[in-house]
Amino acid sequence: MENPPPPRIPEYPVDSLFPDRWSPRAFDPRPIPREYLRVIFEAARWAPSAFNEQPWRFLVADGGDLLTLFREQLNPFNRVWADSAPALAFLMAKRAFTLDGKENRTALFDAGAAWMSVALQARKMGLYTHAMAGIDVEGIHRRLGVDPNIYTVICGIALGHKGDPATLPDDLREKEFPSPRKSQDETVYFEGIPKD
Repeated sequence: MENPPPPRIPEYPVDSLFPDRWSPRAFDPRPIPREYLRVIFEAARWAPSAFNEQPWRFLVADGGDLLTLFREQLNPFNRVWADSAPALAFLMAKRAFTLDGKENRTALFDAGAAWMSVALQARKMGLYTHAMAGIDVEGIHRRLGVDPNIYTVICGIALGHKGDPATLPDDLREKEFPSPRKSQDETVYFEGIPKD
């Protein structure tokens, strides 16, 4: 890489866990102990949700035929790198409230909070995550038995130790660094409204 990006420096003094979290594509294939995965997904339990519905559901594979089946639900671009991850998950959200069957308008928002909890807990444990939109949603419904009338499939997630960028194709190796962030002034408005 000719011009590495500048280091991530927060504009305000947030905990270092936030800028330290990023989404690499080079994963080390060594297995993650199931107990570690349990800790990571325990963090999701404590995410906030409307009416405490906790609408998120994580399907997790960490080996064997199930991991192979999960890999087959990734698009070809993501399989190039995510096949090395020792664990994959699919995040979905329950579409309706359990109590009354009415639409849960914030289910995806709440599932996003659970995802961030997973990502930060993994990073705190020295592991990395990478969420992927490039998945076969229909395949997940059909091959994993996820009912589309009950759940909205949101994304795939690769989990593992960071691997050697040299294992990636050239075009991905050049991008294997933490991405920059917009200035807070571009996303937070104390006065006025966004123009874009």
